[in-house]
Amino acid sequence: MDLVIALDAMGGDNAPLAEVVGAVEAKRRWGVRTLLVGDEKQLKKELSRLKADGELPVLHADEVVTMEDSAMSPIRRKRRSSLRLAAEAVREGEAAALVSAGNTGAVMATAKLVVGGIEGVERPALAIWLSRETSPALLLDVGANSDCKPLHLEQFAVMGSVYASQVLAKKQPRIALMSIGTEEEKGNDLTREVFRVLQKSGLNFIGNAEGHDLFRDTADVYVTDGFTGNMVLKAGESIYEFIGDILKKEFRSSIRTKIGYLLSKPVLESVKRKLDYAEYGGAFLLGVDAVTIICHGRSKPKAIMNALRMARDLAVAGVNEKIAQEIKTVMKENGNGKTEGSNSRNGKVPS
Repeated sequence: MDLVIALDAMGGDNAPLAEVVGAVEAKRRWGVRTLLVGDEKQLKKELSRLKADGELPVLHADEVVTMEDSAMSPIRRKRRSSLRLAAEAVREGEAAALVSAGNTGAVMATAKLVVGGIEGVERPALAIWLSRETSPALLLDVGANSDCKPLHLEQFAVMGSVYASQVLAKKQPRIALMSIGTEEEKGNDLTREVFRVLQKSGLNFIGNAEGHDLFRDTADVYVTDGFTGNMVLKAGESIYEFIGDILKKEFRSSIRTKIGYLLSKPVLESVKRKLDYAEYGGAFLLGVDAVTIICHGRSKPKAIMNALRMARDLAVAGVNEKIAQEIKTVMKENGNGKTEGSNSRNGKVPS
């Protein structure tokens, strides 16, 4: 299936170079078709430099949403921004998925209000893959929702289960709820209530998990609120950078350690690949009516390339359609057909 992915080519810290290089590489390696949205002059200049003139279509955008802009900037002020126009291309059917390394809050708001939400999903959730010695694990939400109700976390579990089943090829991924103890009565009011809800959900719920379980083969999907998930994500990133800085300093401290580095370099490179967020491209914004991948603001070409491939593969697999069906089933079983969020193709801002 030949799909087009809309890329906000001006959003990241390294834009538009990283976006153009990543898109060209994705096209040449895997045949991913990308619509580059941004300043036409800059984008065509980068394409020419890469000897890729005419390989990818370009949609001109007059404005850029910066990291300092508010989340609602593309909705209220910068309506000709690369992010807004990329989202509109998805809404109008000109592209099947949206990828951006721009302002996370703005991407989430634009995806929900311009592209639209999946019917029945109260809150979209950001999901990331955690590297482990065995298969990776999915963690959600990692920042889309600071305050959550039990229904929100139940829906996160449903969406995470569908997504993980596609990526891990497991019919019933193991679902765990993040808490401060494995016992049912541990945690706060929210986690205790969600525990009871997930027990009756029909999902493969294995119970609570603690922080030290994240990198063990305890579960395939870890569910939590966006406040906790974002703290875990940022703490993990800082630990990774901290260990990297220590290793660099120690390896440079003497001739002996430099020789040790040369001998251990293959192992270190392998570990780095396993921990590098660029291998997964970005976070999947679950609950939006089209596949939406939000990349790290510092993303380089490799991360953009992998995010584009991920977006294409998820769109081809019909993950959103499967999530919509599962959410509909859950809502029916709960006897709740109304949600606080906008429904698919409804409640969106005009062009």
